[in-house]
Amino acid sequence: MSEQRRATLIGTGLIGGSVGLALRARGWWVSGTDVTPGLVDRAIDAGACDAEGLDADSDLVVVATPVGAVVDESRRALEVSPRAVVTDVGGVKATIVSAIDDPRFVGGHPMAGSEELGVVGARADLFEGAAWVLCPGPRTADASFAMVRQVVASFGAQVLTLSPVDHDRGVAVVSHVPHLTAAALVQVTGDHSSDHAALLRLAAGGFGDMTRIAAGSPAIWPGVCDQNRDAIVEVLDQLGDELRSIRSLIAERDGDALLELLTEAQHVRRNLPTRPSAVGPHSEVRVLVEDRPGSVKAVATLATDLDVNLAGVNTFDLDGKARGMLVLRVLTSDAERFGRSLLDAGFRAFVQTEDET
Repeated sequence: MSEQRRATLIGTGLIGGSVGLALRARGWWVSGTDVTPGLVDRAIDAGACDAEGLDADSDLVVVATPVGAVVDESRRALEVSPRAVVTDVGGVKATIVSAIDDPRFVGGHPMAGSEELGVVGARADLFEGAAWVLCPGPRTADASFAMVRQVVASFGAQVLTLSPVDHDRGVAVVSHVPHLTAAALVQVTGDHSSDHAALLRLAAGGFGDMTRIAAGSPAIWPGVCDQNRDAIVEVLDQLGDELRSIRSLIAERDGDALLELLTEAQHVRRNLPTRPSAVGPHSEVRVLVEDRPGSVKAVATLATDLDVNLAGVNTFDLDGKARGMLVLRVLTSDAERFGRSLLDAGFRAFVQTEDET
């Protein structure tokens, strides 16, 4: 019988608590720490932790603090837990990954959340179907990356691998600015509600859908905006330009141009890529990788660039030689394209369909 795996949560709020519930549901023993007195006790009561403390025998440490505390807490975890792989859940990656130059650290960001605050809103299934971005650093060991990837994939998350800079640019567009925009819309509503008592009764439907994220915890956002300032400001400027263009069309009563703009927006929205599906026949893509840092990360990053979902990742040593076999399960419809791209990138790869495996 294998020894029970052990993990520590640093931060036991909504995300940390959900990670704890997901780990415990899969047989892990989980301890937790939090700077706010009493929060670990709540996490224990909620079933997200077994005990309080930073476990020196942890296999995995998940830092689920505001982004401003991630670097210090990750460094402490790497020192206190000498065998643990450390990952975080912060919404900004470039500053964090560049500051933690350690083979056992893997930057991470689950794109999941809830309107409910704290561990009371935590759920073991919070990450099912959600994107979970991994941003390994230059010195991140392949074994560390593979371990974190396996764990978050076991939660049902769709794992993407991006550079820290690409991550920060992307989340400015799809996460940070949308949250700030929702907050601005709520502020506008609040400014007008005193003049029109019935206004808040109308604040449902589309308005509710657009502003629901503004109900999330505000505490994390000053730190996020500070650390991702340049990307956020750039996207806010682009959004401002678009709104000014729409304002001009309305002010000038240019209905034809407005209809064209709205029709184009409708088309773009309906054709946005959805979460990758794991439904359908799968094939194995086998890749020979040299025993050098970054081989597994490079393959995973290429899969993300090609929008190929890795449904399974396994590694095997080859007779003690300085190379190994990486076995990836992907949709058969993606397998040949992925295999060709791996060959073009200099990897030795071949594809086996389910019928051949």
